[in-house]
Amino acid sequence: MSEIVNKIQQSKLVTVDLEKFLEGESFQELDVKQFLFKEMILKEDHFREELNQHDWQKYKDKWLAVYCSSDAIIPSWAWMLIVTYAGDYAKDVIFGSEADAKMAAIQQKGDQHDWSVYNNKYVLLKGCSKMEVPPAAYLEATKKLIPYAGKLMYGEACSNVPVYRKSKKNASS
Repeated sequence: MSEIVNKIQQSKLVTVDLEKFLEGESFQELDVKQFLFKEMILKEDHFREELNQHDWQKYKDKWLAVYCSSDAIIPSWAWMLIVTYAGDYAKDVIFGSEADAKMAAIQQKGDQHDWSVYNNKYVLLKGCSKMEVPPAAYLEATKKLIPYAGKLMYGEACSNVPVYRKSKKNASS
C-alpha cells in the first residue's frame, strides 16, 4: 500500500485567515437613543447628564460601535462628546454597527501587517470562519495582496475561486 500524501500541505499555497486579525478583540454596540429625552429628542442638558451617569467602564478594551436607532437628529458635537466619555475605556470608538467596528479593526491590523511576505506566492483568502468577517475586509485584503501575490484565491484549499493572477511580465518583481 502506498502512503497517503497530503498534497495541500506540499503545495505553494499560503492561507490568509482574516478572522485571525480579529482574534482577542472584543466588540460592543452602543445605541445612543437611550441618552435622548423620550428616546427621540436630544436636549443638551439631559444628554450630558445621561452620558455622565452611564457606566463607561463596561467598554474597557473593546471596540465600541456607536449608532442611533431612532430617527432623532443627532448633531455632530454629540458624537464627539460620546468619544470624550468612552475614549478613556474603549480600545476605539467607531460610528456604525459592530460590523463597522470589525472592519475598522481589520483595517488597522491590515495596515500594520507585512503583506510583502506573500511576494509571488499562491495566496488563499480563507472563506469560512467561526466569526463573521465583513465582506469589505476581503476587498481591503485583496487591495493589499495584489501588489505581491503571484496568484490570489478565495475559499478553502480543496475548493477555491481564482481571483487574481500576476501577469508573467510582472511575475519577476
